[in-house]
Amino acid sequence: MTQPLSTTPFGRRPMTLGMISSQLAAKAKPDTAIVHKWHVFQHIKEARQVLGATDRALTILHALLSFHPETALEPDGELIVWPSNEQLMARANGMPPTTLRRHLAVLVDCGLIIRRDSPNGKRFARKGQGGEIEQAYGFDLAPMVARAEEYKTLASAVQVEKKAFRVAKERLTILRRDIVKMIEAGLEEGVPGNWKRFQQAYQEIAGRIPRTASRQLLESLGGEMETLRREIRELLETFTKTQNPDANESHSGCHIQNSNPNLPSESESSPAKMGETGGNAAANHNLRSLPKRELPLGIVLDACPNMRWLGKGSEIRHWKDLLAAAELARPMLGISPSAWREAREVLGDQQAAITLAAIYQKADQINSAGGYLRSLTDRAKDGKFSVWPMIMALLRAKLDGSKPTPPSAGGPAGFEPGKSTQAGAYQASAELRASLARRPK
Repeated sequence: MTQPLSTTPFGRRPMTLGMISSQLAAKAKPDTAIVHKWHVFQHIKEARQVLGATDRALTILHALLSFHPETALEPDGELIVWPSNEQLMARANGMPPTTLRRHLAVLVDCGLIIRRDSPNGKRFARKGQGGEIEQAYGFDLAPMVARAEEYKTLASAVQVEKKAFRVAKERLTILRRDIVKMIEAGLEEGVPGNWKRFQQAYQEIAGRIPRTASRQLLESLGGEMETLRREIRELLETFTKTQNPDANESHSGCHIQNSNPNLPSESESSPAKMGETGGNAAANHNLRSLPKRELPLGIVLDACPNMRWLGKGSEIRHWKDLLAAAELARPMLGISPSAWREAREVLGDQQAAITLAAIYQKADQINSAGGYLRSLTDRAKDGKFSVWPMIMALLRAKLDGSKPTPPSAGGPAGFEPGKSTQAGAYQASAELRASLARRPK
């Protein structure tokens, strides 16, 4: 076959410098280069985003390669194919004519093929007397031979980039999982630390992760996550080293620190600081002498008015409303789901909601609400905890705060010296009823 002369496109299609560059690359192909057309096509498909080719354009390129009778593409062989648009559309799964023309132009602009248009724009081949092709007009596949090694290199680079992206994404996912679970462990075990700052730092970094991110961005965010994870890890390891080496998951009670809250509890019912044995005996006696009936919801809300703000419409009318408000207060207090679940199992939903309402009322005086709730749950398992003294103490503190004269000094807040828990509870209840009766109707 003679060398094709046509180098400019037919009709209104303009000539561009990109076309000239593709034609120069096709002329520079080595004489001994023989490539497997489907191997080259696979490399082009892997590097299509770098080359700027579309999926539809690759469908057309696959159809063009299917019109070449040989699997091997040789520099000195016939590299021009001349199928009609109807034939191309049939092999391109019925692609519309306008779409076909548009993506053929994409293949030309990417330098994957070269147009060899005839004088009238038709595609055909002129054969000699012996049946040998003398001149062909159509699409030249020579760039695929000339740039076969380039496509292979691009495909390898794309594969390396994909692997690096996958590794960065997996690393970021693992770091996010580690940070979340370590923060939960720190809150659940009562480890002292600024966990709110850790949560805010994590949420700030995670909030900057877009739906589709580049590898460079993922690696940058992963570096920030790694720094945060290392800081939390060091805090947990330092705390673990200071604890009993025999402590493990089956002895989680060893990890609960005393939160030292100012919220009065049933242990504060003694008139003054008594001996350890006498104090425990008095506390147990007072617990046994407490009323057996349940606390009215109105008294609980009077003692814990802050819970009303968490109710739907700022109202709590039923116990289920109080439980729903407690569910909202739990994460605000930094109490872990496991601590709350255990409290509900031991105390029951109603008593657990009352306990959490009392903790929420005195949240500014409690260092670790989660550790304090676990401590109360453990005492309830031994029958040493009741919500009555806790609520009555809050009521006494509320009523004493409304008096014009300061309360007398002596015992712990909410209890007067020389009075038992039961007496203090009944007196607080009587004072509450008297206060409510004095309110204007």
